[in-house]
Amino acid sequence: MRRCTTHVRFGGKANIARFGSPRSRSLLGVKRTSVLRCVCPLVTQSGHGASLNGLRLNRYDAFVRSRGVEAMRRREFIKVIGGAAATWPVAVRAQLTERMRRVGVLMTTSLGDPETQVRTKAFLQGMQELGWTEGRNIRFDVRWDGGTADAARKAAAELVALSPDVILASGVVSLAALQTRRDVPIVFTLAPDPVGAGFVESLAKPGGNVTGFMQFEYSLSGKWLELLKEIAPTITRAAVLRDPAISAGVGQFAVIQAVAPAIGIDVRPIDVREGAEIERGVSAFARVPNGGLIVTAAPGTTTHRELIAQVAARNRLPSVGPFRSFVESGGLVSYGANLGEQFRRAASYVDRILKGEKPADLPVQAPTKYELLINLKTAKALGITIPPAALARADQVIE
Repeated sequence: MRRCTTHVRFGGKANIARFGSPRSRSLLGVKRTSVLRCVCPLVTQSGHGASLNGLRLNRYDAFVRSRGVEAMRRREFIKVIGGAAATWPVAVRAQLTERMRRVGVLMTTSLGDPETQVRTKAFLQGMQELGWTEGRNIRFDVRWDGGTADAARKAAAELVALSPDVILASGVVSLAALQTRRDVPIVFTLAPDPVGAGFVESLAKPGGNVTGFMQFEYSLSGKWLELLKEIAPTITRAAVLRDPAISAGVGQFAVIQAVAPAIGIDVRPIDVREGAEIERGVSAFARVPNGGLIVTAAPGTTTHRELIAQVAARNRLPSVGPFRSFVESGGLVSYGANLGEQFRRAASYVDRILKGEKPADLPVQAPTKYELLINLKTAKALGITIPPAALARADQVIE
């Protein structure tokens, strides 16, 4: 590197880049004759300054020679720099040319919820496996809506304002908050019925700007009632916690209600809005014996899963839900998709969209694995003996 002092005569307005620095120095309003000190990066392999003889800078009146350095045209200078860059290490050139991408993430759970950490970690690991690293070639903007529509709309507006390349939406409440946005690609998870809810045109051909990974088909809801009867054969009644404000809440209860007569169980819905409402409804239901509890998939049942497990245990109600986190919180049985796996798989669609594919061309995918979890500690507290056949099918038993 050589330091040169050059007298520059400016014949008009110009911006000259400061050599060796990414910043640009504005020269508007500078006196017509000024001294510009710069470090010239043009060096040969021997370490001496490269020759630039014969080049003239036609944008200025004159570039006075100093220490053997000649004036040059801007485009000729760029050509020289470009040729030198070709010899730089591959990693350096990649960092200079790789564009930083931006992904918004809208989670249906709250920031402090351990389930949020599990799902977010699975997604970020999936992205890293595909070559996306935070701070190097991608930036993640995460918002949490806590499962409420108002918070979801606010969080969705914040993410859209950041102009992300794609948004990952977790759950039907988050997805509904983004439904009117047609200019941002959206990948969803945890949506039980994306076609019925109007999020996509069909599973095979989603159309529009939305695609993703459905949580389950509604037929799975009937399995929960069958499991409840299997582990507690004496029950004749079941309370069903559901959210009537979302299509998934209505759909799940409809399937449970349809299979109930064949199993010999009378079902009653309990709406999920606030914790106090859940506690009052379940406690009132439990006053009559031979009852059980079905927990459907909804933002409210996820948020209040610990409370639901406690109320069920207090009222000695065997319970079945869709999430492993419900059993880990003290529920008796869960049967549903591995949600962490869904978020990891969602990374593959985000990656493909970032690389140019359209959501309309990516079919909605169903879960590839369902898990059965049984909490033997809860079973013992309720005085229930789990049938050997159910234990044999379990993917995990909590003792």
